[in-house]
Amino acid sequence: MTRSIQDVARLAGVSSRTLRHYDQIGLLAPSGTGAGGLRYYDDAAIRRLQRILLLRGLGLPLIDIATVLDEQTDEIDALRRHLDVLRAEQDRLSRQIASVERTITALEEGDTIMAEEMLDGFDHTQYKDEVTERWGADAYAKSDAWWRGLGKEGQREFAERTKQLSDDWTAAATSGIDPTSDEAQALAARHAQWLGAVPGTPGSEHGCPTKEYLVGLAEMYVADPRFAKNYGGTQGATFVRDALVAYAEREL
Repeated sequence: MTRSIQDVARLAGVSSRTLRHYDQIGLLAPSGTGAGGLRYYDDAAIRRLQRILLLRGLGLPLIDIATVLDEQTDEIDALRRHLDVLRAEQDRLSRQIASVERTITALEEGDTIMAEEMLDGFDHTQYKDEVTERWGADAYAKSDAWWRGLGKEGQREFAERTKQLSDDWTAAATSGIDPTSDEAQALAARHAQWLGAVPGTPGSEHGCPTKEYLVGLAEMYVADPRFAKNYGGTQGATFVRDALVAYAEREL
């Protein structure tokens, strides 16, 4: 069974332009072409795209993904490794859900609840291995020290700033504006400044992330449901991704 490039783009939450780019760099070739050069993808190509999206979710640049795919020729073994990562994330989210449910029940019934129960699954250090794998031990050490140094008030203010940015992105995505519009690009500039404020972010020493980092992160917003949910789901994350990529191409 084959699907058109439009169908695959819709199902994967990426743009047709992204799929054409993957073809141009030799990462994901279509299975064939039809009238007018329309690209088609069979099951094998879609499985390869699945792995590409999973690896992008780990923050790997496209050139490294190509290397991984070439080296890991055993699809079943590679997918099992991805499944282990996804199940670990599923477990973390389940713990957070249970923690919030316990807190709600305690509030409704007027009971007390231990901090350990309220914060189960929320320890930011749980990302240490993931951040270290993506961007290096120094990046984690710097960002961790910065976060701890903010103190409770600083952490609260940064969290509020983050939520406001997320809410503004979601509103923009649902308004129907173009990702390259002035309004969307102003949000992209705020987003870049927000990232650049965190020590350890590539380019933070200049107050702005590098082009490669910003584009890679933008792609991850779509590929990784943990990030996509911050922007109302895949559709909102796709809008954010397209706006950030346009900003990176123009400004960085």
